[in-house]
Amino acid sequence: MAPRLQLEKAAWRWTETVPPEAVAQEHIEAAYRVRLEPCQRGACRYRGARPGTDSADSALGVWGAPRVPSRHEARGVPCPCRGPARRNCRGNPNCLVGIGEHVWLGEIDENSFHNIDDPNCERRKKNAFVGLTNLGATCYVNTFLQMWFLNLELRQALYLCPSACGDGVPKDTDYEPQTICEHLQYLFALLQNSKRRYIDPSGFVKALGLDTGQQQDAQEFSKLFMSLLEDTLSKQKNPDVRNIVQKQFCGEYAYVTVCNQCGRESKLVSKFYELELNIQGHKQLTDCITEFLKEEKLEGDNRYFCETCQSKQNATRKIRLLSLPCTLNLQLMRFVFDRQTGHKKKLNTYIGFSELLDMEPFMEQKNGVYVYELSAVLIHRGVSAYSGHYIAHVKDPQTGEWYKFNDEDIEKMEGKKLQLGIEEDLAEPSKSQSRKPKCGKGAHCSRNAYMLVYRLQAREKSLTVQVPAFLQELVERDNCKFEEWCNEMAEMRKQSVARGKIKHEEVKELYQRLPAEAGSPYDFISLEWLQKWLDESTPPKPIDNTACLCSHGKLHPDKISLMKRISEYVADFFYRRYGGGPRLNVKALCKDCVVERCRILRLKNQLNEDYKTVTNLLKMTVKGNDGFWVGKASLRSWRQLALEQLNEQDEDAEHSNGKMNGNAQNKDESNEEKREAEEELNFNEDIVCPHGDLCISENERRVVSKEAWKKLKQYFPKAPEFPNNKECCSQCKILEREGEENEALHKMMASEQKTSLQNLFHDKCRPCLGSWPQETDELYIVSQFFVEEWRKFVRRPTRCSPVSSIANSVLLCPHGGLMFTFASMTKEDSKHIVLIWPSEWERIQKLFVVDHVIKITRTQAPGASPESAHYTSEPQLCPECREGLLCQQQRDLREYTQATIYIHKVVDNKKVMKDAAPELNVSSSEAEEEREENKPEGEQDPDFNQANGSAKRQKLSHQSYVTYQKQGIRRSTRHRKVRGEKALLVSASQTLKELKIQIMHAFSVAPFDQNLSLDGKILSDDTATLGSLGVIPESVILLKADEPIADYAAMDDVMQVCMPEEGFKGTGLLGH
Repeated sequence: MAPRLQLEKAAWRWTETVPPEAVAQEHIEAAYRVRLEPCQRGACRYRGARPGTDSADSALGVWGAPRVPSRHEARGVPCPCRGPARRNCRGNPNCLVGIGEHVWLGEIDENSFHNIDDPNCERRKKNAFVGLTNLGATCYVNTFLQMWFLNLELRQALYLCPSACGDGVPKDTDYEPQTICEHLQYLFALLQNSKRRYIDPSGFVKALGLDTGQQQDAQEFSKLFMSLLEDTLSKQKNPDVRNIVQKQFCGEYAYVTVCNQCGRESKLVSKFYELELNIQGHKQLTDCITEFLKEEKLEGDNRYFCETCQSKQNATRKIRLLSLPCTLNLQLMRFVFDRQTGHKKKLNTYIGFSELLDMEPFMEQKNGVYVYELSAVLIHRGVSAYSGHYIAHVKDPQTGEWYKFNDEDIEKMEGKKLQLGIEEDLAEPSKSQSRKPKCGKGAHCSRNAYMLVYRLQAREKSLTVQVPAFLQELVERDNCKFEEWCNEMAEMRKQSVARGKIKHEEVKELYQRLPAEAGSPYDFISLEWLQKWLDESTPPKPIDNTACLCSHGKLHPDKISLMKRISEYVADFFYRRYGGGPRLNVKALCKDCVVERCRILRLKNQLNEDYKTVTNLLKMTVKGNDGFWVGKASLRSWRQLALEQLNEQDEDAEHSNGKMNGNAQNKDESNEEKREAEEELNFNEDIVCPHGDLCISENERRVVSKEAWKKLKQYFPKAPEFPNNKECCSQCKILEREGEENEALHKMMASEQKTSLQNLFHDKCRPCLGSWPQETDELYIVSQFFVEEWRKFVRRPTRCSPVSSIANSVLLCPHGGLMFTFASMTKEDSKHIVLIWPSEWERIQKLFVVDHVIKITRTQAPGASPESAHYTSEPQLCPECREGLLCQQQRDLREYTQATIYIHKVVDNKKVMKDAAPELNVSSSEAEEEREENKPEGEQDPDFNQANGSAKRQKLSHQSYVTYQKQGIRRSTRHRKVRGEKALLVSASQTLKELKIQIMHAFSVAPFDQNLSLDGKILSDDTATLGSLGVIPESVILLKADEPIADYAAMDDVMQVCMPEEGFKGTGLLGH
């Protein structure tokens, strides 16, 4: 037994010998555990006492037995009050150990007095670069900004770009860049001379209109931004500024086509800002460049039209590099389009590259200097094209040292060497992943590098870039703000330390005087509040003891485990310093609650004996009128009811009071539980009739003796009391007689109606419009719902209400015209009607009240064939309402929000293909079929509703399956799922592309490999909605797959894409 429960049991053990009327002050103090000995730090007095020992009892000061050592002490294990755990004895209000005091006792480091980080941690270190804040998913932007910043020529050109605030910015206004160039200028100036460890690029990102929560294609961002920057700088007058993008990044190559017949050479010169290199099937960077420049043969249908030959000829085409820029950007095409999935995927294959790249072998002119050295490696960590993280390894052109730029964090590489090993280890492993190849000196290999930047090897010294004066002024202004923030944080830390020292002295002094000495005045205070007082991170609120009060406004004895008993001196200080209340001193010990608990506990102990006594008394025969009526159900469960009632007060206290200081349990939950409890019958209420009197059923009650009833009344003083000479409820007797008469009447009505309409009841010999019976020229119509309700009544006349009228108005329009044509009543509308013979109609009119007579008449010339017969209805068809009904039905079919359709996968239109990936199947129709088949009778048709003879007109809607009549037999053609078919829940407004994604999850067939058809019509427009394509509920769509996907890993990227890609649509990158 837990120590807290042991102490609680010991606190009330005196109730075994003390009756409620003899409760004294010593018993009240024992219940509130006032005399428990306090625990000392490192020596828990009451933890772990075994059941049956007197360790807890002796501490209560009632029996005086010696203390038993705890199980921790006996085994040589440190006590919970000792050491790092410092657990508190919740059952002992005098235990003040382990409530958070260990933080304050002894010497304390000043840093523990505050939760404010050292502002110097946010300061830029000497000779370090400045980082960039990741605004959510903008790591791809940060990598390029750092790489462009370390391009000194680009940085200097941007500094030379004139600004609207070249004359300076007023000190009382914040600087707001207006153009992309101004944003980049300011950002580069901050990166160069800021005192911050990292800066916020949100102004730049906002100016571009980028979504900070969506990760974009980094390569596409690079291309679009360079294009935007070049277009912006082209308007500058200074040629060093206007042409900086071309000088740094722009090269030329030519598409050269040579005719095999005449040797004519056609050349198309084009500029490039990066070379896009295919890495599939290659291991080295040079192999990728070779493939980029390799010769292509133009033959067959792809032949080249030669201007000289004036005809199509076989030819060869290749790319020749004409000139290279100072900065050569090599895009490794890691993110490729996967035709199987219809989305991008990442190629996690290793590519080797060297720190020195000689481009001379690849050039058309061999007389230049084409030796490049590696200056940056851009890395994408992650296996998917739609997630992961971007970082950059960039070489400082002034020192030659390598740095890793990871948003706010910047790490300097040792020994001026590029180190990619850690980044490669972070990629997720795959079974098909090849091992990392060995690399020689000056060479590297990576499976995450997506862009390599090479700089033309230069002999002259690196460029020194100075920040313009107006930008330096803005940077110094920002540095001043940063210094002010640092000083403010330092002052706050200083104040926190000062407050902490004061609190430290306060706690050390008060904690020594916190325990209440024996015989001295004391107060009870919340343990939770004490812990908050000792918690330096949360200043304590005013003391709130209202949640621990009993119904008498005093301290509830059940809340003693949440309270601590402290000295009056400390309590005075707390209330004077923090306020609150009410105060709970010795006068707050509630005698009424203790007496009531004593009574309940004694009754609990006495319950088993009284149960045996009552059981024996029930065996005795009661003579005369000395007995009392008791419900048999109450007698069977009276002991359980008594136990629950005795525990009710404890449960109410637990629910109503909850935690201290405003953290009470949810009132709605408590009220709901009370309402549920009130709905349950209490003792002897099972024989109380609805009128509050004795029920008339003697089978549910029996007579018990006066002695037995007296015992029961001790536990149920509020139980209804009925002496055995008490008369039953007179109103119930009247109702019983009327009920018996009504049942007899209903049985007679049902028997008469069944005899009169026997064929209608058994659904035998029914007429059919499809094959009109020759013996009559007239048939009558009633609604199907009426017949179903009438059959229910005839089968169970005592349980179902009789049907007294026929409401044919549900089959008519508001103008009184018929809603169905003769043809539709033979087919899809046959489920709404029942045909009646003329002889049956005569009997029906005598038995029921008919609101509208509906009759079908056949007219036929003598000797004419049955096919020439003419059929008319009374009332006649209403064409306008019929047309409106059909339109409404068609509209319902096109505007459904959640309906089931079936996808049937076939191979060669014959064989049903087994599921390629059953573990991906997320839709099935078994549950839906079960729900549909388990519908109770009368709920199959939602469009007709009739009860107790009254009819209510509702909208008629076309169902997705057809029921028809043939030779008097009703059959259902509801769709049945077959092998290789799956059910999907769809809406009319979703597109075909969204349906294909659902099919991909269910069948593991990529959208591009799906060939869908409906009723022989190919479904190909991915943007069209299912409603516009004619897909209605219960439709069966045929799926024919080009080729199944066997590699589930190829679908990883598709599983992460729910919305179509929009890229940089709507951003400033596409605005120029």
